[in-house]
Amino acid sequence: MLGEVFVTLLVIVDPPGMVPVFLALTGTMDAKARAKAGTQAVLLALGVIVGFAVAGQTLLDYLHVELPALQGAGGLLLILVALQLLTGKADEPSEQGGTSNVALVPIGTPLLAGPGAIVATMLFVRRADGTGEYAVIGIGIVLVMLAVWLVLRFSGVIVKLLRPAGIEVLTRIAGLLLAAIAVQLIADAVDAFVQLYLGEG
Repeated sequence: MLGEVFVTLLVIVDPPGMVPVFLALTGTMDAKARAKAGTQAVLLALGVIVGFAVAGQTLLDYLHVELPALQGAGGLLLILVALQLLTGKADEPSEQGGTSNVALVPIGTPLLAGPGAIVATMLFVRRADGTGEYAVIGIGIVLVMLAVWLVLRFSGVIVKLLRPAGIEVLTRIAGLLLAAIAVQLIADAVDAFVQLYLGEG
């Protein structure tokens, strides 16, 4: 089961695919600030995924929120970030709190701890039988987040190779990719809602 959890979450989170977006959002930071942002993002993502694994279904039931709504909200948030990258507003110097803000939103969530990772984890927990399997799921989540942290931690090498002009180009490409991901998330959420209500009807 550990292999299944690890591979599934690793594919969903997609650490290599995160690198362009991470560099686009942190490319103007120095190495220390970028490393701090990566660590904060991974810790937040780990906390969010574990939190939803433990109490996600209970929380959504209490709020009367369906999973597709969570997916659609993530898509809308990503569209806002994509527009910032495409228009160049993300390149403007940020205040001291900027590092934390970028690390938490959108890198930590909804990019790392997005609807896909949250739903997959909740499904694994639902299938789990006994404390041993819950522990295996937890280990799988930690290993995936460790892999993500290593990828983000050493992304600074790419920054040195690209230089400012390359970072600017990468920022625009990342914005386009983020917009596409956001539209897909919203489309999937709409499709899920249609299936949900057609099934009830």
